Amino acid sequence: MTGQRSERLPRAQRREQILAAATTAFARAGFAATSLDDVAHEAGISRMIVYRHFDSKRDLYRQALERIGDLIAVAAQAEKIDISTLHAFIAAAAAEPDGFRLLFRHAAREPEFRAEVEELRRGMASATHEQIAGRIDDPVWATWAANCIPLVLSETIMAWLDAGQPDPESISDRVRHALNGVIEAAGGNLDGDGSSEG
Repeated sequence: MTGQRSERLPRAQRREQILAAATTAFARAGFAATSLDDVAHEAGISRMIVYRHFDSKRDLYRQALERIGDLIAVAAQAEKIDISTLHAFIAAAAAEPDGFRLLFRHAAREPEFRAEVEELRRGMASATHEQIAGRIDDPVWATWAANCIPLVLSETIMAWLDAGQPDPESISDRVRHALNGVIEAAGGNLDGDGSSEG
């Protein structure tokens, strides 16, 4: 069976296979606890084949992050962020749950890769700020909302993935309501005097 799984593949296809296997292995155990042998086992190939495509575990991890980052960027690419962008972002997460978790949960905890994840979050916050600044009068609260929204977006989608992707038809609307809550709070659209209601 292993021989069948490790049949010769075109270089680009083999590389994609290794990246997908690495994404799963790293998402399961993290960078430090995952060896290249673990990645090779996940892919059904030898460690030597992994080394033919990637210089090191660090190189493989970084390229796995870039792969999922590129998939999400393509899915969410649009002139204006709207419900269709949100649908595409969620669809990318649903198609690559291990990659989404690797990028937004695990890599942020890895000292070597934290800066790259922060750069991604800053880019998302900047794009968000461009979209919402006109809806919030106070520039300080607009910045606050722009920084909160990428966090709320990634965390709500991860919680949905962790719950087994229930009710996929309604998840975009549910996430949109959570994001709109941040915008409303930043705009000062709060009920009463801001005290919590029982």
